[in-house]
Amino acid sequence: MTVNPEQLMNLVVDAAEDKKAINVVALDLQEISLVADYFVICNGNSETQVQAIATEIRKKADEHGVTVRGLEGFDTARWVLVDLGDVVVHVFHRDDREYYNIERLWSDARVVERV
Repeated sequence: MTVNPEQLMNLVVDAAEDKKAINVVALDLQEISLVADYFVICNGNSETQVQAIATEIRKKADEHGVTVRGLEGFDTARWVLVDLGDVVVHVFHRDDREYYNIERLWSDARVVERV
């Protein structure tokens, strides 16, 4: 099954929300970056929740035939990066999200409003 970048972004957001991720934000980078089409940023309140969110995202990607190109930070669960190619996911522990504030770094990106 082929999933386009927007569908993948929605799949990731739904997976994160299924695990009660907090403050899920999707940024559209298509016009401003070659890194990815979308960044999805969210956080959990504990290392266990951060790992559960990342695991659910990997599971949903696998179910839809999307290859996980990279996974960083899973063991420490403070900032987990899941690289799905067109969509890069940042799952933070609450404290680390506030500290790094990567939304500010990508302030030129449009926030995706989901219906």
